[in-house]
Amino acid sequence: MRKGMSQTIENTQVQGGMLRVGDLARMTGKTVRAIHLYEELGLLKPAVDRVRWIDLLHGMGFSLQEMKDVLRAWWGAELGPEAMGRLRSLFQAKLEETRAAIERGRRTEAELLAGLAYLETCKVCSTHEPSSGCVHCTQDHGMKAEPSLVAGITSAPHGGSRRGMAGFVRASEIGKELESR
Repeated sequence: MRKGMSQTIENTQVQGGMLRVGDLARMTGKTVRAIHLYEELGLLKPAVDRVRWIDLLHGMGFSLQEMKDVLRAWWGAELGPEAMGRLRSLFQAKLEETRAAIERGRRTEAELLAGLAYLETCKVCSTHEPSSGCVHCTQDHGMKAEPSLVAGITSAPHGGSRRGMAGFVRASEIGKELESR
């Protein structure tokens, strides 16, 4: 790629994901006629296919480094079975990573659904009740206990106030809490 060409590409207006032939000609120093000839001969197709492949892998969560690793695995092998084995290993690792992310997503969804279900039942309290009253809520929410997402927010030190710096807890209060267990 010519020096400064990537900057020219960034500044070129692209419509519908396609670069205009005239813009490509200006960026590369070629004539429009030459670009059309390259296109007719199929010389540009590999580049378009590669960009589509990159877009596919990006959409699947592959990082640029992982894409580079896939290409190295393929082109770094001398024999077909070796190349396929390398690709299989990379794809298997990505599949395991994806499955772990899906499982984390399912757990997150379950936590959020439980929190939302609990909070939906909080409409029975008096509208004049201060939020500090929620710490010792006596309403029946139809659940055995507060979901973790809610319990972590509403828990306050014994006899303490929820006032203070949001997101911070006094270290002395944590020590007292741990000693009482």
